[in-house]
Amino acid sequence: MAAPISNLTLRELLAAGPFHAFLGMELLDYDPAAGTVAIRLPWRPEFERLPDSRQWHGGPIAALIDIAGDFALVALLGRGIPTINLRIDYLRPAIETDLWAIGRTLRAGRSVGVVDVEVKDGAGRGSYATLPST
Repeated sequence: MAAPISNLTLRELLAAGPFHAFLGMELLDYDPAAGTVAIRLPWRPEFERLPDSRQWHGGPIAALIDIAGDFALVALLGRGIPTINLRIDYLRPAIETDLWAIGRTLRAGRSVGVVDVEVKDGAGRGSYATLPST
């Protein structure tokens, strides 16, 4: 396994991705000892699920989760890696707030890495768009 990369290099890699730049993502924290990264995705009206709902659409949230997971491993491995599988449990709506994703590396094996990603809103809760129960 390669040596962990620097905070500056990780910031530069995040900023260099055209999709990341389009979304407006920002690296907030990187702890190589803990194997964690924290990335902020600012609220924009273009991310709204339905007109005048102020609720986040699940697509940008999924992108945030995918990128936070990827960057938790990039920080340890020093290179980009493709996503094999992504599972998301949307628990409650995020409404007109910035989101923070904390990616924690659980395993960085020879061929597969596993990362747990938690998304929080401005109130510090895990927050996801969900349909009302019937």
